[in-house]
Amino acid sequence: MQYNLVLDTDSYKASHYLQYPPGTTSLFAYIESRGGRYPNTVFFGLQYLLKEYLSRPVEQWMVEEAKDFFAAHGLPFNYEGWSYIVRERGGKLPVRIRAVSEGSVVPVHNALVTIESTDPAVFWLVTYLETLLLRVWYPITVATRSWYLKQTIREYLDKSADEPESEIAFKLHDFGSRGVSSSESAGIGGMAHLVNFQGSDTAIGVRYANHYYHQPMAAFSIPAAEHSTIIAWGREREVDAYRNMLGRFARPGATLAVVSDSYDLWNAVRNLWGGDLRSQIEQSGATVVIRPDSGIPAIVVSRVLNILDNQFGSTINSKGYKLLNHVRVIQGDGVDHDTLAEVLETALKLGFSASNIAFGMGGQLLQVLNRDTLKFAMKVSEVEVDGRSLPVFKDPITDPGKRSKQGRLDLVRDANGEYTTVRLTGSEPLPTSELVTVFEDGEVCREYTLNDVRSRAGA
Repeated sequence: MQYNLVLDTDSYKASHYLQYPPGTTSLFAYIESRGGRYPNTVFFGLQYLLKEYLSRPVEQWMVEEAKDFFAAHGLPFNYEGWSYIVRERGGKLPVRIRAVSEGSVVPVHNALVTIESTDPAVFWLVTYLETLLLRVWYPITVATRSWYLKQTIREYLDKSADEPESEIAFKLHDFGSRGVSSSESAGIGGMAHLVNFQGSDTAIGVRYANHYYHQPMAAFSIPAAEHSTIIAWGREREVDAYRNMLGRFARPGATLAVVSDSYDLWNAVRNLWGGDLRSQIEQSGATVVIRPDSGIPAIVVSRVLNILDNQFGSTINSKGYKLLNHVRVIQGDGVDHDTLAEVLETALKLGFSASNIAFGMGGQLLQVLNRDTLKFAMKVSEVEVDGRSLPVFKDPITDPGKRSKQGRLDLVRDANGEYTTVRLTGSEPLPTSELVTVFEDGEVCREYTLNDVRSRAGA
């Protein structure tokens, strides 16, 4: 099925061009987070939507297909309006989109994006595009969740690691590709995680980041075992499966990860890794990362740390915490924000540095969230009717939290450097505006590299 931007909308929007007041010539709308799980948002992902979808010119075949579709679907369709865009505008969408710079960490309840029409003949296009544009909620929400997880990990590294900033980029690995609804979700969500970290097994997310954000290589991975590559050897040859991993991948300076709970985790850690294979590990010069993959994370990880400490020993770092010799642990099962913090808290109480532990996160990172996690919405706040600009808003008595902003909006920083949304008195943005024109009349006007985004989010 060939992509058709004209049909990438909610069905009821096809009839909306007939519902605005006579004499309407302009719409102004904005996108915001109305609150939710986190107090801030990490703005990211609009560039993907602009480059992949909105910058594609509309073609007449799309209009014809939409005409036939909506006729059969039971809705009126603005055939003349869309044909005008093809004929008079070269298929380029006559809207202006301004947005805060990608990677910005902005408190909720602020305008992150504004959208306005630039051609009075097709003013209705602003809200027609809501369905597509509001999907920016997904990369923002993933980037925000990942950012807050990074703050938690940093807190424990700061307490217990010698060089926290040199370690943190690889402390949360994306395991989410198989747990999302589509390859595009994996691409967008996986890319959003890379705003904050540089470890990922979601290859398509790395490719998206490389392509859409001009990065030579956005993330890295290591050789790692899965259960099939261990159990294929049979239970009686479990140690041979591990020995094969060492023979294939254990080199000076290398890192490899091996899932070790296929049978008896405690036997594997104590007697196989810490017994039969200990000398091979020590002599290889590699770091072997043991991956437990079942049980209660904080309990399992703490017991694995203690066994590894008994078998391999540890050194005491400058902050008084143990750092294991030759081995580390990665927890990739049952990880969410709470269990991640519990694992780290338990480890530190036992005297182990957070340097010993990394995490993998799958569905909780890329899938277990939705538009209401940060309560994203796009609302019209100003209309122009018969040459008059009119502020408009919604204010439902049944839910004051859904009250929307009114007027032409801008985003600035106050005297304390905090982001704040203001209502403009004229049509021009303020000189101090934090919003940048990123799209106008079918063209992407501003692009960011992933390094730009990472620097801004990290600041």
